[in-house]
Amino acid sequence: MKKLLFVYNPHSGKGQINEHLAEIIDIFTKGGYEVTAHPTQARNDAYDTVRSRAGDFDLVVCSGGDGTANEMIKGIMDGGHHVPVGTIPAGTMNDFATSLGIPRYMPDAARTIVNGTPEFVDVGAFNDRYFTYVAAFGVFTEVSYATDQQLKNSIGALAYLIGAVKEAAQKSDLSHKYTLTIECNGQTVTDDFIYGMVANSLSVGGIKGLAGKDIRMNDGLFEGLFIKKPATLIELNQILAALIKHEFDSPFIYYFKSSEFHFHAHEDIPWTLDGEYGGNCPDISLCPLHNIMRIMVDKTKCLGLDSNEEE
Repeated sequence: MKKLLFVYNPHSGKGQINEHLAEIIDIFTKGGYEVTAHPTQARNDAYDTVRSRAGDFDLVVCSGGDGTANEMIKGIMDGGHHVPVGTIPAGTMNDFATSLGIPRYMPDAARTIVNGTPEFVDVGAFNDRYFTYVAAFGVFTEVSYATDQQLKNSIGALAYLIGAVKEAAQKSDLSHKYTLTIECNGQTVTDDFIYGMVANSLSVGGIKGLAGKDIRMNDGLFEGLFIKKPATLIELNQILAALIKHEFDSPFIYYFKSSEFHFHAHEDIPWTLDGEYGGNCPDISLCPLHNIMRIMVDKTKCLGLDSNEEE
C-alpha cells in the first residue's frame, strides 16, 4: 500500500479543514494510500515535518494557505526529496492552488490529488531560500502579512484591498520609496519604486492577471512587475488605473519576463515570499528552478501549465 503524509493547518481559513478531515482521509484511503495525518502545531512545523519525513512517503499533501504550501515546498527542497506533492487550499487567497486549477472545495481537491497526474512546475530560488509563486516588496506587500487574520477570513480579498488603500492613504505624501538596481535580460535599471514583484502565478493577492498574460508555471520564466514612485497623487491614480486594466506599458511600470533576476538594494528592503515576511536582503539572485517539483493536478483544468511541456 502506498504511503501518504498529510500535513494540515487546523486554523487556516476559519478552520474549515476540520469539517472535511474525515472525508478527505477517506478519499485518500479509498485511493490506495495509507495516510499519516499531522496537524501543524506552530509556524514552520509543516516545513520541519516535511523536511524530516517526506522521504518515507510516496506522496506528500498539505492543506492550508499559501504559507503552508510554501513550507511544504521548502521542506521538500531542503530535504532533497523527490516525492510528488499535492495541496488542498484552505486559506484566504490560495493563489498557488488557483493557478493550478485545484478546486476550492476541499473534498474535490482531495479527489484531484488521488485521480490527477504529477506535473512538473518551476520553483523560485531567492538566494538560498525558495518560494512557490511570488517574491515581492513595497507598499502593498506588507498588507499580506499585516492584515488581521480574522478580517481576511471574514471578507477575503476585500481585506487586502482595504489594507492597500489604507496604507496608500497613510503615505499620501508619496515620500516612501525603495531605490533598487534590477538586472535581467541584459538590461540594468536603477530607479525609485513603491512596489515590485517577481511571480510565477496566474493570481497574486487574489487578483488574476496581475503578473501579466500567458503565464506558464513550467516554462522556466518568471514575470517581474515594478512600479515607479509617483511624484503626485494624480500619477498614483494613473498607476492604479494601469494595473486595473493590466496596461504594463505604462511609463510608471517596468515589466519583464526573464529566467534570471539580480537585485541590488540601496537601502534595507523588506521582502515577502508567498505572502509571508521574508526578511531584508540587500543583494538578491532570483531565478526559476525549471521543472524541479511534481504536483498532482487535473491537467485538463490547469491553465497555468504548458500542455506542450516535456517531462
